[in-house]
Amino acid sequence: MGEVSGEPRQHWHTLPPAAHRLLVAAPSLGDPDFFRTVVFLIEHDDTGTVGVIINRPSRTPVGQILPDWQDVMSEPSVVFNGGPVQRDGALGLGRLSGSSDAGTGLRAVSGGLALVDLDADPTQVSVDAQHLRVFAGHAGWSVGQLEDEIVEGGWYVVEGGLDDVFSERPGGLWKTVLRRQPTPLSLLSTYPVDVGLN
Repeated sequence: MGEVSGEPRQHWHTLPPAAHRLLVAAPSLGDPDFFRTVVFLIEHDDTGTVGVIINRPSRTPVGQILPDWQDVMSEPSVVFNGGPVQRDGALGLGRLSGSSDAGTGLRAVSGGLALVDLDADPTQVSVDAQHLRVFAGHAGWSVGQLEDEIVEGGWYVVEGGLDDVFSERPGGLWKTVLRRQPTPLSLLSTYPVDVGLN
């Protein structure tokens, strides 16, 4: 991850990283891979951390890469830039339907979230998953790495959920997620992209 600079290291985060929580990039996080990103944590345990960036939709329709999946995807039905790890791989996530267990092509992770087998029949998968999204690549940290970046002031850890993962307005999530936090964290939602223009 790139250097965090230009802002005092303030420890406004109150939550430890955990599955289903969000990492919100601090305004000072200059790494282009993570600038103003919101990362949904899929797994966080003693082997490391895996998540996906949920606020970077691309302009590539899912159907351009996975033709059979276009019609069952949640809007916007484009491929999302999930992170810098394995960018040439596709990761499918689904939100299990209310009382449904993981069915064909779905592997339940936790809290209603499932990994999607993109080689499965999309029509079968969509019976048990009410929302589906495809990510190119993901974000990953080795054991202790994410905690170090949090201490350095690069990330804020906040509560999140599947509504965020499958938001129909993903591009605005960085501001939206910050705005719903208590102050002073909520004030960062108005932080200018270029401080020099302020």
